[in-house]
Amino acid sequence: MSTEGVGLCLSGGGYRAMLFHTGALWRLNELGVLSRLGVISSVSGGSIAAGALAKAWPELDFQDGVAANFVPAVVEPLRRLAGRNIDVRVVLRGLLLPGRSIGDEVVAVLRKYLVGDLRMSELPESPQFVFNATNLQNGELWWFYRDKEPPTAAGEPILLATAVAASSAFPPFLSPVVVPTSATERESGLPEKAMLSDAGVFDNLGLDPVVPRCETVLVSDAGQKFEFQPRVKRNWVPHLLRVLDVIDNQVRSLRKRTLIESYVDRDATGTYWAAASDIDDFEMPDTLPAPKEKSEQLAATPTRLHRMAPELQRSLINWGYAVTDAAMRKHILRDAAPPKGYPYPESPLG
Repeated sequence: MSTEGVGLCLSGGGYRAMLFHTGALWRLNELGVLSRLGVISSVSGGSIAAGALAKAWPELDFQDGVAANFVPAVVEPLRRLAGRNIDVRVVLRGLLLPGRSIGDEVVAVLRKYLVGDLRMSELPESPQFVFNATNLQNGELWWFYRDKEPPTAAGEPILLATAVAASSAFPPFLSPVVVPTSATERESGLPEKAMLSDAGVFDNLGLDPVVPRCETVLVSDAGQKFEFQPRVKRNWVPHLLRVLDVIDNQVRSLRKRTLIESYVDRDATGTYWAAASDIDDFEMPDTLPAPKEKSEQLAATPTRLHRMAPELQRSLINWGYAVTDAAMRKHILRDAAPPKGYPYPESPLG
């Protein structure tokens, strides 16, 4: 994987992340940044958004760096998917149908409703799309990308739907997704089949394919804010789940802190925005109105692949759009004009 100029990381977080990142991509397109990306690294719900973008990329009509058909090509397919239940449906089908796994069902849904039968080898050369998953066998990141060594000498194809499904295989219900390994991977000690889970198990921000390969690192984080619990249950199962939440929060916090420190120390150029951000912290006089109470409510949307009402879809997209605009104009494009309004003015945040 070569060094590129600008890299974008899209975090996990189910449909919440998918739609939040849709708004982020929408604003990046308007700012002329989308067309200049060298690497797009994604996790879980972010990989669903990235998958739609990868499929649409060859058809995007870029004029002066801005895709005029971004909404019908990228936004509308993602919104149609957000109107479908995936998690409950695939779990039931995977459990009840003989010879079918839950992972198989996730792949089938993504093929049917979002990315079709597009192969990873058919993705554009630029930008380089990297879909992250976690290998449960060795505890390391697993990358899907265009020029990765094929799993068999005959060149058995890996579908884009498989890459997106593995990246978003939220444990334990949607995990694992099983894929064949390449000769090189088998020589390194891996078995013939890799057992993959949600990339958020290892890194929910998807930083590794971008840092330090890119000079400019943009990070869109739709992860939920860690919830304060004044009373922690003592029963083993809920107590264990709380401990796992604490461990997960520690990993995310450390990665975010390291990223922000790299910006402050000027070891990297870029900016970070999050669903849990307070737009007032960017100290911009002309941001779109986004009261903290409303943005916190959106950031607390459950991490599910469950049907969302149109109003919530529009609000999440508006929030991703607004906070991306604030971060980009504050730290990257200081002379850029502010947006004229929300993408969906009928669903304002404030």
